[in-house]
Amino acid sequence: MAISLMSTMENVHLVPEDEDDLYSGFNTFDPALATQSLELDAGFQKAVQTSHGRRPPPPMAATKPGTGRLGTGSGRGPTTSAGRTRQGSADGVRPMTAVMAAGFTSAGTRSGSAGTMFDPLGDVSSRGAPQLERKLDDSAEEKIKKMEKRVLDLVEESQFANSIGDLSLALERAKQAGRQERQLVRQRETLGSATADNNLNLDLTYTVLFNLACQYIASEMWTEALSTFQVIIRNKMFSNAGRLKVNIGNIYFKQKEYHKAIKYYRMALDQIPTSHKDVRMRIMQNIGIVFVKMGQFGDAITSFEHIMSERPDFKTGFNLLLCYYALNDKDNMKKAFLKLLQTELNIDDDDKYLPTEDAHSNLILEAIKNDSLRQIERQKRQEAERCVVTAAKIISPCIDVTFSVGYDWCVEQVKASNHADLAHDLEINKAIAYLKQKDFGKAVETLKGFERKDSKLAAHAATNLSFLYFLQKEYATADKYAEAALATDRYNPSALVNKGNILFKQGDVEKALEYYNDAISNEASCIEALYNLGLVYKKLDRKEEALDCFYKLHAILRNHPEVMYQIANLYETLEDPDQAMEWYMQLVGVIHSDPTMLKSMGELCDYIGDKSQAYQYHYDSYRYLPSNMQVIEWLGAYFIDSQFPEKAIHYFERAALVQ
Repeated sequence: MAISLMSTMENVHLVPEDEDDLYSGFNTFDPALATQSLELDAGFQKAVQTSHGRRPPPPMAATKPGTGRLGTGSGRGPTTSAGRTRQGSADGVRPMTAVMAAGFTSAGTRSGSAGTMFDPLGDVSSRGAPQLERKLDDSAEEKIKKMEKRVLDLVEESQFANSIGDLSLALERAKQAGRQERQLVRQRETLGSATADNNLNLDLTYTVLFNLACQYIASEMWTEALSTFQVIIRNKMFSNAGRLKVNIGNIYFKQKEYHKAIKYYRMALDQIPTSHKDVRMRIMQNIGIVFVKMGQFGDAITSFEHIMSERPDFKTGFNLLLCYYALNDKDNMKKAFLKLLQTELNIDDDDKYLPTEDAHSNLILEAIKNDSLRQIERQKRQEAERCVVTAAKIISPCIDVTFSVGYDWCVEQVKASNHADLAHDLEINKAIAYLKQKDFGKAVETLKGFERKDSKLAAHAATNLSFLYFLQKEYATADKYAEAALATDRYNPSALVNKGNILFKQGDVEKALEYYNDAISNEASCIEALYNLGLVYKKLDRKEEALDCFYKLHAILRNHPEVMYQIANLYETLEDPDQAMEWYMQLVGVIHSDPTMLKSMGELCDYIGDKSQAYQYHYDSYRYLPSNMQVIEWLGAYFIDSQFPEKAIHYFERAALVQ
């Protein structure tokens, strides 16, 4: 019992008297769990590098005699401490197991082939990954495709150059495309690809030849264009190539070989099926125009009448009326005018563009009210109105006894047609026609008839009446109608110009300047306002601003004599003789027989000291206007200074006769 107690007491641990060591036992742990020194543990680091995560076996101790297993004749090596044999060298080779090894080793080598990484795909890693098989770029088909793309690129470059106006580059690219295309055909023949018709790219050949012919036409190389078109037409492999005879006819028309043009137009017409009515009517219209050029109005009328019966249009109807006018056939002129009025415009009404209560519909209308289709509709409408108004102007003096009666008949017919809105414009034009005939009384009477009509028409009539009374120097009446026009439309540029002219004549230059500026603000291209504004600035001695106005006007009206003279005269007053002479020289190229301009150039040459050139310009001015006293006096003084008094006497005698 005492022994048992003693053994029990050996397992009893008394609490030490020091309370600080109460939990000291918790700090003790198995040394195998220590992780601080794992980085320095070579065995552990070698184990984590293997596929099994085991520590390498400890070195074998010397085997005591009689305790170890004897080796056998199987050739197995020494065993491990666990009783398994070791395979390979002793420096880290994985231990052999009862199952066939997968080939992984702790040293990263394949068993049986030291120094080589394991490769389950057949040792590919040692040779590197096989490269992907490249597509052969030098195959025959690839070469042909590249050449075709190059040809198409050249055609596109040619068309683009033509669109920007570079005709020489366009022609060069078209020729280059032709050379490349012929080289492509030879390449196909060399590769044996051209033996079958299916392998020929006929569309490409047609495109290249057609583009080349078009570039020849743009460069006005008619012979080359004809030859190219003939090559296309004679090739039976091109379908519908016969239509290009229309292009050949157009070339002959340009060359004024009208008989050949008609021949090819008719050949093309024979090859166009009847189902393509639009194309046939266009060719018929070309034939009619050629007959007009040849003076064969009867044949032209036959073509135009056929078109008006099949598919009428305003241009053909107008040409038909002109043919009857050339033959002075009054009855048929009236019939042609009625046919023109009966022609349908085939355009929807403008009511569809009016805003609605639906916000979504308004957004759509806002997007389409000025799109390309709307612009085409507007152009067609303007062309129709121009044809009707011009036709009325042409035939009104011929279809009846007087111009007034004939014009009234046209107006009545227009009012009864689908173009009733043009009737008032025709009446305005009637008043303008009276002005051209210098019949101011009837013009005023016609325009006064609009005073009690629609406000817009009344404004147009008031504007014209203001101008008429201004020409008659009745400035008070002109001012009255100008105010009436501005009361209807405050932003009417023509009415603003009329008001400014009246104020200028009345001496209120500053107020006239304001009206001219208002007219330009409302319409930047109002040439009357720009010209008058320049004159006002010139009168106010604001020469730089006047010069700016005339330069703007010169950009709108190129080579206008009055504008060029004003610019030259302003440079002359600014004492810039070089610029003034340059503008005068340009003016001489436009009009070479104006005595005032020649006199100004002579004075300018005299100012810079060029007496001989001054004499030449003064003499030219004297030839065109022998009664100009200033020129005669200058010529007489010139000969006196030159010691030729006998020649000076001739000019002084001329001056005495003029006086």
